[in-house]
Amino acid sequence: MARLHSRKKGKSGSTRPARLEKPVWIEHSAEEVESEIIKNAKKGYTKSIIGMKLRDSFGVPLSKIITGKKIGQILEENDLTEPLPEDLKDLIKKALRIRNHLEKNFKDLDSKKGLQRTESKIYRLIKYYKKKRVLAQDFKYDSDKIRTLVAK
Repeated sequence: MARLHSRKKGKSGSTRPARLEKPVWIEHSAEEVESEIIKNAKKGYTKSIIGMKLRDSFGVPLSKIITGKKIGQILEENDLTEPLPEDLKDLIKKALRIRNHLEKNFKDLDSKKGLQRTESKIYRLIKYYKKKRVLAQDFKYDSDKIRTLVAK
């Protein structure tokens, strides 16, 4: 699939492990991995960062292989989920950074175009998450009001 705002086709992301059973070289139990996920979530890390920390520090290729649950499921069970999905939150942070830049540099037309592109992605994601019932149907993106949700 082609990129949204460029004419390039790209491939992003890492390759998933080939097998879905627990490798013999993993010494951690399911309880240890779950406690590590909960500990990192309480520190304020997102799901993707928790997964990278597990992969890099503990040698866990996928938490689902060991625990039988995804990181998001473990966080839901322990009431550690965030109000907004991670990708939407990152896009909103980016839009807020561009808005702050445009307040100081109001003649920067390239940044203005970048803000329009970023906000179009935000609107599209909101529409998707409303359809999937992740966000409430009455959720609206307002750049002034949304600052409090993303203020972390």
